[in-house]
Amino acid sequence: MGEPNPNPIPLENKQALVPAFLSSKGLVKLHIDSYNHFIETEIKNIVRANNRVSVPEANWWLEYNDVYVRPPTVNDGGVVASRVTPHDCRLRDLTYAGEILVDVTFMRQNEIVTKKGVLIGRMPVMLKSSVCILNGKSFSELMRMKECPLDPGGYFIISGTEKVILMQEQTSKNRIIVEEDSKRGLVCSVTSSSAQTKSKTNIIMKDDKFFLAHNSFTVDVPVAILFKAMGITSDQEILHFIGTEESIWANFVPSLKQCLECNVHTRLDACRWLQSRLQQRRFRPGVATGSGKPTRPDTVGSAEYDVVLDMQRFVRDIIITHVEMEKFNFAPRALFLGQMVRYLILANEHQIPPDDRDFYGNKRIELAGSLIALLFEDAFKTFNEDMWLTVSKIDTRRRCTPFDISRHIKTWMITELLNRAISSGNWIIKRFRMMRHGVTQIVSRLSYVAALGHMTRMTSTFEKTRKVSGPRSIHASQWGFVCPSDTPEGEACGLVKNVALMCHVTVEMDDTELIRLLSSYYVLPLHQLQYGRTEFIIYVNGKPIGFTEQPGKLAALIRGLRRAGRIDCFVSVHIKQVHRCVHVVSDGGRLCRPYIVVANNRPLVTQAMLEDLINNVLSWDDFLKKGVVEYLDANELNDCLVAMDEFCLTDGHRYTHMEIDPSTILGVVAGLIPYPDHNQSPRNTYQCAMGKQAIGTVALNQQIRFDTLQYQMVYPQKPLVQSKTIQMMHFDELPAGQNAIVAIMSYSGYDVEDALIVNRASLDRGFARACVYRRAGVHLKMHENAVYDRLMGPSIDRDHIRKPHYTVWVAETGLPRRGDELLQADGTAYVGAKATDRQILVNKEMPVVKTTAVQDNAGQLGLHAGTSESMTEFRRCPADYKGIEPSYVEKVLFSTSEGNQAVVKVLLRQTRRPEVGDKFSSRHGQKGVVGLIVRQEDMPFSLQGLVPDIIMNPHGFPSRMTVGKLLELLGSKAGAIEGRIRDGSAFSGDSAETLSRILIDHGHHYLGKEILHSGVTGAPLEAYIYFGPVYYQRLKHMVMDKVHARSRGPVTALTRQPTEGRSREGGLRVGEMERDCFIAYGTSQLLVERLLTSSDAYDACVCERCGLLATSRNWCQYCRSSRQVVTVRMPYACKLLFQELMCMRILPRLTLGNTYRDRMR
Repeated sequence: MGEPNPNPIPLENKQALVPAFLSSKGLVKLHIDSYNHFIETEIKNIVRANNRVSVPEANWWLEYNDVYVRPPTVNDGGVVASRVTPHDCRLRDLTYAGEILVDVTFMRQNEIVTKKGVLIGRMPVMLKSSVCILNGKSFSELMRMKECPLDPGGYFIISGTEKVILMQEQTSKNRIIVEEDSKRGLVCSVTSSSAQTKSKTNIIMKDDKFFLAHNSFTVDVPVAILFKAMGITSDQEILHFIGTEESIWANFVPSLKQCLECNVHTRLDACRWLQSRLQQRRFRPGVATGSGKPTRPDTVGSAEYDVVLDMQRFVRDIIITHVEMEKFNFAPRALFLGQMVRYLILANEHQIPPDDRDFYGNKRIELAGSLIALLFEDAFKTFNEDMWLTVSKIDTRRRCTPFDISRHIKTWMITELLNRAISSGNWIIKRFRMMRHGVTQIVSRLSYVAALGHMTRMTSTFEKTRKVSGPRSIHASQWGFVCPSDTPEGEACGLVKNVALMCHVTVEMDDTELIRLLSSYYVLPLHQLQYGRTEFIIYVNGKPIGFTEQPGKLAALIRGLRRAGRIDCFVSVHIKQVHRCVHVVSDGGRLCRPYIVVANNRPLVTQAMLEDLINNVLSWDDFLKKGVVEYLDANELNDCLVAMDEFCLTDGHRYTHMEIDPSTILGVVAGLIPYPDHNQSPRNTYQCAMGKQAIGTVALNQQIRFDTLQYQMVYPQKPLVQSKTIQMMHFDELPAGQNAIVAIMSYSGYDVEDALIVNRASLDRGFARACVYRRAGVHLKMHENAVYDRLMGPSIDRDHIRKPHYTVWVAETGLPRRGDELLQADGTAYVGAKATDRQILVNKEMPVVKTTAVQDNAGQLGLHAGTSESMTEFRRCPADYKGIEPSYVEKVLFSTSEGNQAVVKVLLRQTRRPEVGDKFSSRHGQKGVVGLIVRQEDMPFSLQGLVPDIIMNPHGFPSRMTVGKLLELLGSKAGAIEGRIRDGSAFSGDSAETLSRILIDHGHHYLGKEILHSGVTGAPLEAYIYFGPVYYQRLKHMVMDKVHARSRGPVTALTRQPTEGRSREGGLRVGEMERDCFIAYGTSQLLVERLLTSSDAYDACVCERCGLLATSRNWCQYCRSSRQVVTVRMPYACKLLFQELMCMRILPRLTLGNTYRDRMR
């Protein structure tokens, strides 16, 4: 217990640390930091590890000296590529990518040549990264580049489409994990990952014996034999690597006896035993020497030595590969293997608990940089293999001209592999046995909040179809790292998450200097380890480097070095008392979070520091350098005691850290909810989903964007009650909603089931009015015979005029044909045109082979290089408008894309005012549709003459328990009266007492209630009505986009049943449950109409004699007769079933009853 601090001094403006942190770390900067680390460090390491390609037969070699990525450019057909902005790429359907240049040295005709800046491919560039042209630009410079200054970046642009790489949850690498397996019992595993190899080692326990389970062997390998294959042949040495306790020895003795049973005593015996149980015999079998006795490695013959050497190489490459070893000294790996066996024994005896896979200290997050590094490594190795193959096929010695490899480099290879993976989202890397789908997604541009939420999304590799609660539940270690509210409903619940506001993900850093530094402090060599109770093994990123007898002092020393800036601020240290080990971690993918350091129960951050921060004298990095703020990850957090605020420091506990702001445990989307701590938890989760669907302001450059689909609110407003997150995320500058005057009361019965009553006059004034923008367009490309697609103006309609003597004269009317009314001479619709259904917007024509010229075209229907212009004709393939309501042409764009393809885009605008059935929502998960639109004169009004915009049924509150909405109304009313924005932040918003006092001071009821008068009778209502402003969001779900009906329309070719789906003009499906309802109500004729008459009714010809389907009404092929062929009405699917059964050699026969025969006669 620490000494209590009797007079805590509250830190004012402590929340100023949050925007200071967000200016340098967190949120989208997670992706940007990871990508920058890849561009500046990882890509150089990959090239350095694969820096030589040689073909000795051709006396040729090539070495890479350096690699670097240039800012994005585009080749417009000129000699020099020109710089390109992200906005240009969006408009012109370009890929925002920079050139990958290398400096190489290679052999050319017995001459060593060095070249600099050789192009090997193009790298997709992340927006706002170090190689992006937007990096470091000011507000005004971004505006001149036609970019939104508030756009977070962190995504890619591939062929004009914005793509974001989602964060991926993975199990921690290079860590010993002991877990329970339903089939194999306790399993101890480690996933090793190094720059050279990646492997997984599993140690299992069967019949009180320990085995290595690996797919390279046909059987499970006894661990004792594996030790002997590593060169540890003495049983005493093996036991020393596992432990010195008698209980440990007693558990491992049965495994030692396995060596006697298998007649394995030496390293040679162990290697032979392993070799005989390989999945594929990859090595030469060893031959024993004369006596048949095992021979020592120093006296074995060459064949036996090959067996030992090859098997040790094999074991080196598959067992615990992350632990470094010098030559073939397996002692460090033997110690690690002994620790795995030791943990398994202790877990089996319940001395240590199994590891929790859901604990965030055992997880790592893969970001864009690490995922693209895997892609580039695979693509670069494939590129080198192709170069080797190219040189091998060319006889360089017999060439007349010097062989220059730079002319044979396939720059498209790396480019295509990277672009295809990011565009499709499929990370399929067979070299690393990686097959992941859905890694990238199209950035959601429904609103600014939706884009921010998409950038911070984190997915798990756990199967979404499995109904397991463990990985989906909120874990205690999520505090401050993962938002507890922002997760989708349905099968992805708990598996798709969002990071919290002040969460940061570390990047990989080299640990060589860290190991060298630690080796001089309290660290003893491993060979002196005796497994005493005070001896703790030290692991650095999962690699054992020594042991210490003073773990507490070592941990305090590392924290002191971190606070003093001697080591990186993201280095973490934690002590596992039960396992008797100290873990020092500097790897990438760890979730960490900043905290204020507390010493002697006093925060080291002072009020003077905070004032300097507000005045821009100090920055976030200065607080880190002073050691008053530090990052903690989930593991180190277990060794700390964190106070929630300054007042907790007086309760007598010895605190080590203090929260900066408790509201930062929420994510960026949940942080927009006012008073979320007063709502039921599921309501906050609902709002996180609906906040991303709210129509608002997409970006500051939304009027010059040509997105496929874009929703814009005409009159967006900033909310009257805001949280601190709203201001930090600039949501008040890009809002998505309006402050509506809401009356909580019943009205007319049209407000049941959360339906809303809306004031018609408010809609006339523009309340919740939105514009929907859709894009249509075409690409004009050049075909193989050098003929381009073309745009053509409207076709002129013709009319047939009947002349005397029955002659017909065809004359042009001068009017465009039906559908071409909007087209101009350039083949596109004019700006401002009103487009209705089936009208053509862009009249594109593409060349095809004439039907009369197929023979002359070598019998091919497609165009090829030998197709002449005389063989081609142009066929219409226009882009037309489809919709039940007209739209207006907003803009028309002509530009060029890659390969000098012409791009034509037409932007359509449609104004939507709310109608019955449109969906609205407050910021508290209170969703509902418009149930009735009422004239203003029929709506209730207050004494001040205010008429509500929305009337909400009060029955929506008791079961939902959204007290936050009641507080928001109170705060909005106080803010509107006082003329200032009120604070609704989590855990620290304005209290109800404060808001009530403001209402009283301005002459209003302290509860926010009003006396309303009926608009119909004029009499005052009998009850006080809770009345005031609430921020309402209009969601994208609108009746106009969902209304669907059809009488007749297209059918599928196979079954002749109506197509499915609104976009295909499909029918309305009658399923099993609807059929059951028809049967229950006895509406048999309606059932026949739905399932037969209106679906796929078909008159089939059936022969009464044989019962088979006849060929026609006049002939049965089976009976060779036409006398008894009748017509039977049946579903076409039934007739198709009979035919499919006949294809399977099953002969169905129809037997017609007498009633049917009589009716037919």
